[in-house]
Parts: sequence; structure tokens; C-alpha cells
Amino acid sequence: MTDIVDRRPGKSPSGGARTGTRPKARRAKNDQGAVRSQRTPNRAGTRDRLARYLLEEQVGFFLRQVSQRHTTIFAEQMIEGLTPTQWAALAKLGERGPLSQNRLGRLTAMDAATIKGVVDRLTARGLTEGRPDPADGRRLTIALTDQGRALVKRAIPIALAITEQTLAPLGASERKTLMRLLGKIK
Repeated sequence: MTDIVDRRPGKSPSGGARTGTRPKARRAKNDQGAVRSQRTPNRAGTRDRLARYLLEEQVGFFLRQVSQRHTTIFAEQMIEGLTPTQWAALAKLGERGPLSQNRLGRLTAMDAATIKGVVDRLTARGLTEGRPDPADGRRLTIALTDQGRALVKRAIPIALAITEQTLAPLGASERKTLMRLLGKIK
């Protein structure tokens, strides 16, 4: 004869109640009225995890503070009221030449809506223009105007100085290490 084992939540294979810190199962109704099993949180375990979580030790907190510092430096020093996203688009067009709006967005890590807004604002300022793609007349490429090229030329030394000021607290080897590590987690 085979032994019958009760495998319901809260029961041990020997038939007695389970011991330990595993939360008890309870049944609850979801929004559609179906019954489902829920685990009640282990309150002591939650308190322990919360006690170990210090915001000031979290990578996201550090990255946000560094980003805020860099953005402040950028806003104080960049010419013509350019924003970081506008500068990224101008710099990439200066580096690569005319690009489709989609490709420009991918190269500057901007979603379609963001890059469209950036390009619209740059075009309204006379810094970029849309041109038919010589390889595919259905596609529009974004290019720098003469005014845009002149601005990029003037802004490059300022952008380099902004980077220098952002990284000023670090030595040369620390800068290389930081950039290498950020590249790994981006």
C-alpha cells in the first residue's frame, strides 16, 4: 500500500504543519472575482531588507546626482541656449553628415518622439534642414545648414570644456576607468 502525502500549502509531507519563516498562503479574489492564492509577506524579512537599503548607496542615486551636476555645468556653459539633446543631434550630424531622422535618433539614444521634437526646434532655428535622400527619394534626411555647421564648430571646444569640468575631480586613469565601466552598463 502507498502512503498518501498531503501536499497542500502549509502542510509538510509528514502531515504536520510546516515550520520556518515561509509566509502562509491565503486565498483572495482578484479584480475579476477569481480566487487565487496569495502569500502574506514575512514582515520581519521585509523590515530587514528595508533596513539594509540605503538610498545613498544605490547606483541610480549616484548616477542621478552626477547627471544633475553635468546638466548644470552644461546649462551654464553651452552657447546659444542649446540643450543637451539639441547638442547631441548637432554634434552627431557634424560628425556623420546627413542622416535620416530615425538613424539620428538611434545614434543619439533618443526615441522617435524626442528626436522629432529636437529636429523640429533645430530646424525652426535655422540650424538643420530636411532634404530628400539621394538614394531613396521617399526618405528625408536631416542635415546641418551653414549656420548649424558654424555653431557646431564654435560649440565643440565648449563641449570639451564641459566634459573636462564634469570629470575634473578624477585623475586620468580614473576617467578612463569610469568611461569603460559606464560603457559596460549602458
